Amino acid sequence: MGKALVALVNPNLVHPPITPYALDILTTSLEAAGFDAEVVDLTFERDNWRKVLHDYFTHRDPVLVGITIRNTDTIYAQQQRMFIGDHRDIISEIRSVTRAPLVGGGVGFSSMPYALTDYLGLDFGVKGPGEHLLVALAEVLLAGRRPAELPGLFVNRGGGRVERVPAPEPDGRPRRHLAPAGLGRTSMKAVNATTAYTRRSATPWKVDNLRYYRAGGLGNILTKNGCAFACAHCVEPDAKGTLFTRRTVGAVVDEMESLVAQGVHDLHTTDSEFNLVIAHSKAVLREIVRRKAASARSPLHDLRLWVYAQPRPFDEELMALLADAGCAGINLAPDHVREDMLDGWKLTAGGRRYYTFDDAREVCELARRHGIPVMVEVLLGMPGETEETVRDAVRRTLDLDVAVVGYSLGIRAFPYSPLGIRLAEECGGTRTVPGLQSDTAEEPIVLTPMGDCPVVDYERQFVFDARGRFRPVYYLSPLLPEEPETVRTPGGRWVNSVRLLWDLVPERERYRVMLPTLEGLTEDDDNYADNPFLLRAVQLGYTGAFWSHWPRRTEILREIRTVESPAQVVCT
Repeated sequence: MGKALVALVNPNLVHPPITPYALDILTTSLEAAGFDAEVVDLTFERDNWRKVLHDYFTHRDPVLVGITIRNTDTIYAQQQRMFIGDHRDIISEIRSVTRAPLVGGGVGFSSMPYALTDYLGLDFGVKGPGEHLLVALAEVLLAGRRPAELPGLFVNRGGGRVERVPAPEPDGRPRRHLAPAGLGRTSMKAVNATTAYTRRSATPWKVDNLRYYRAGGLGNILTKNGCAFACAHCVEPDAKGTLFTRRTVGAVVDEMESLVAQGVHDLHTTDSEFNLVIAHSKAVLREIVRRKAASARSPLHDLRLWVYAQPRPFDEELMALLADAGCAGINLAPDHVREDMLDGWKLTAGGRRYYTFDDAREVCELARRHGIPVMVEVLLGMPGETEETVRDAVRRTLDLDVAVVGYSLGIRAFPYSPLGIRLAEECGGTRTVPGLQSDTAEEPIVLTPMGDCPVVDYERQFVFDARGRFRPVYYLSPLLPEEPETVRTPGGRWVNSVRLLWDLVPERERYRVMLPTLEGLTEDDDNYADNPFLLRAVQLGYTGAFWSHWPRRTEILREIRTVESPAQVVCT
């Protein structure tokens, strides 16, 4: 028995399920500090979660309950589905069955921590990696001390007032405040970089990694945390920190070995981008290769590694190491092909561009020579996007010899992404900006700049309208070929642009292309959340990244129909 119990709840009800890695990270640190840590996982209890919560808390008296908020919504402009309403229902139920304080965290939570601490009715919040701060909070509560002593902790004062405990200055005096964007503006390192996180399967009240793998087709692994870049649409530098915190190579590979030995063979990196600290990336891969060479019995021979990557830095050695380590696929994110589009968008923290589309071509060629499939991901609809730039992007990316090309249309605006900050400044609290859109908007979307309103209100406006209804904010370039009325209407749908994309992809190429979809307008569905094709494919035993199955979806759907209706198939 530990010195006290901390209960960790996963409220994510979306399928295919995504392993709540954060809860393995937190249980590792809590157990190392002498606490009992139990996971109440609701993902596989979508129709029964209230009973699960009541049964659990009837027999438990934790000192603290942590809730992980991985995603606030789909962030997909063509399916603007919010998750935090379900999360609030779950948190309200938890509140009714335990007296323990509630603390929230996770990447989604960290994108708007003031607003979500208030909206979800939490006592506390943690922005960014929470393993050290959560342990400190549990220690403080167990000792009966004031949580307001903990620098960086968000404290709900009630009545819409959420405060963050200030960090001390170097001379020991407390700071007057922390910037709203907090972690992303500091050099804070909150990650356990030296030891492997404990990953389990089939252990009661822990994350069941093998069950998640069998139901979702992927495991996950972190090699480093944070991001030192400043891409306009991205929340990760703010949510995770602006420094790269490299985990010890041995710890990372120990963890990989443990997961593969449990039967979790497909592991996807959860780094912002795997190759951005290329020396560390190579060191991890070399250790995988070394262990495979040292023992024919190493579980790593069964490893299939999937990685996110940027076009630079990348070289022949990295690609060769990926191949030798067992890389099954690379999700490459050049985001666009044109320099005039990428300027001011894909940037280092110093404001410099760090790759060109020629770099993306080179990576694709290297991957082809080493036999590694690639998906190239393109984000369309950023400021300045026109029909001409879309046509250019489609033409040049289809020319690449890759397994899959994916196109997204529209960008979710978050409070602390550079794009979100810029849009709020352009609105100035008095006017809308052409291109601001939300399917549920009933009046023009007017954002108020940071500093001109309370921080809770600043964050809330990116999710809610003035009457408190869900209205997630998206941006789609008003220069795309839409009717003027569509652009003027805050809930307008960029239907012409979706049609344009479908028209630009020849029928013979569509098998390997993921396109934006609109119900009643287009075939297929390339959104992850509750995707019917992916759900059925995983049930048939298909594993690996979603995109890797896309070119074979006709064949897989035929197999699905055969399994579901064998008698009908025989008759035909």
